[in-house]
Amino acid sequence: MTNMENRDYKYIMQDVSTIYLGARYTYEELTNEEEIPFKIKSLVNRYIKQELNGENLSLESHFFYMEPQGFAYQTYLQMKTKVKISILEEKKGFSGKVKKVYATQTMKLQDFVKIPPAEKEKQGIMIQEISLSKLALMANV
Repeated sequence: MTNMENRDYKYIMQDVSTIYLGARYTYEELTNEEEIPFKIKSLVNRYIKQELNGENLSLESHFFYMEPQGFAYQTYLQMKTKVKISILEEKKGFSGKVKKVYATQTMKLQDFVKIPPAEKEKQGIMIQEISLSKLALMANV
């Protein structure tokens, strides 16, 4: 994937209750990005990076292979994390032809990690975005 395509999935947006992070950010980029709130940088540096053993993973890679145990999982669970994904689905067109299209879904982290990585690959799942609750972030960091 080219650098320009990656930029489409490197963003931060906020509304009243939620912070949305593009899934192609690496943890190193998150901690160096000026627009990322300090509390997220603290969360990453204090709790997440320790579990990564020096690997500079993207959020997408980390969440795709995340297991339902470990401190990083527990930390994200406390943040009321949701994962926005694109999943390959078969749709019938007007002519009756079946074609594969991507549909967008948002799942709670605990539901997403229950899907084994092999099944995620088989279903063509791509992670677009990670969302964190602002209220949970304020209460825990």
